[in-house]
Amino acid sequence: MKRLLFILSFVIICHVGYSQDILVKNGTLITITDGVKENTDILIRNGKISQIAKGIKAPSGVEVIDAEGMYIMPGIIDAHSHLGIDAVNEATDPNTAHVWVGDALNPYDVGIYRALAGGVTTSHAMHGSANAVGGQCETIKHRWGVHDPEELRMIGAPRTIKFALGENPMRVHGEGRGLTPRTRMGMEQVFRKSFADGQAYMDAWNDYNSGKVKTPPAYDLKMQTMADILKGEILIHCHSYRADEILMLMDVLSDYGVKNITFQHVNEGFKVAPELAAFGAHASVFSDWWAYKFEVYYSTAYNATILAKNGVVTSINSDSRELIRHLYHEAAKTQKYGDLSDNEALKMITINPAIQLGIDKEVGSLEKGKDGDLAIFNKHPLSIYAIPQKTIVDGHIRFDIDNDMDDIRLDVDPTETIPAYIETQSHGGHSCGDGCMQGVAEHLLHKH
Repeated sequence: MKRLLFILSFVIICHVGYSQDILVKNGTLITITDGVKENTDILIRNGKISQIAKGIKAPSGVEVIDAEGMYIMPGIIDAHSHLGIDAVNEATDPNTAHVWVGDALNPYDVGIYRALAGGVTTSHAMHGSANAVGGQCETIKHRWGVHDPEELRMIGAPRTIKFALGENPMRVHGEGRGLTPRTRMGMEQVFRKSFADGQAYMDAWNDYNSGKVKTPPAYDLKMQTMADILKGEILIHCHSYRADEILMLMDVLSDYGVKNITFQHVNEGFKVAPELAAFGAHASVFSDWWAYKFEVYYSTAYNATILAKNGVVTSINSDSRELIRHLYHEAAKTQKYGDLSDNEALKMITINPAIQLGIDKEVGSLEKGKDGDLAIFNKHPLSIYAIPQKTIVDGHIRFDIDNDMDDIRLDVDPTETIPAYIETQSHGGHSCGDGCMQGVAEHLLHKH
């Protein structure tokens, strides 16, 4: 019976998301970039927004959704997530620029569906913070119901990479393995050496390509990645907390001519907001989450507002399978702590993270020609009473509260507490990964 529930839930969600042509009528459109439009329709054709106007007549074969009394906003974007990946850290070296989380995407991660239930259509699946220079990340669309990992990728999204400052890489490598970095000054030297090595590698290839030398250098994926950062082809997203380290990394980047960086978490960003703005750095922050370890004790819930008012492109992220489900509530906190307007608050979960990920021409606002990614709410998204009703990705309905199959769980128990991590248990000598789910995926694929 459990297997049957699992299979049926996938079948129904796939059928729910069948159409790519949808007309949403009579709703209040929160466009983000062109104001609020009441009693307005939005037409999606072939996965793209093709028209926004009042009184659009439904073309033949187009599914119509009556959104009278409801609010439609762009699909929410999370600039810091770990959805769709199983292993977060390749913690074997202070620099693992050669690895890429996109090599192991998991379309069956139920967290994707739960994020859709919170109106989130796009997320940034990130490497962890065990390394000063971590692995490359992947921007994914929440196309729940697909089976091919390739279909999660947001095609055309710029390459990104995870950097990290502070306690995490110091603990993993310095304290754990006796390797640099063990101190914050050691962190600085890891960055400088990594960039210097990348520059030397790039120079060697330039000499070969220009004919100065006849023998090509040995190919090195790690060094090639560092060279690509130096060339501006990869966006840096850096785990950070303390203001002194944030300034340190901006100094290093300035020395090497690197400008593309978003500081993640950046809890002490309010201390150096003018400096971040002058550098052109972006900030992706928690709304009010801190004091969970020593270097995160000094923060404020006014952080997002202070950064934004200083001209820093600021987003609010989750870094959590649970928090991602109500990022609209997290954005609303900026109205209590800083008195931001509705649009300023909603920009922090739509167009601003899109800018940080380099995808703002495709998503982040309701505009003709952009992807058909919508979140439909019964109340204004910043209301504590707001509940997402439908979430649409590329014109596909990927979440529908009226067709929600008990949150896509194998064993439905309304009193059960769902953990934010996957527990492994022993089942007849096998781990849960190769025992308790054995045969379910095969049965599912056979049914399709």
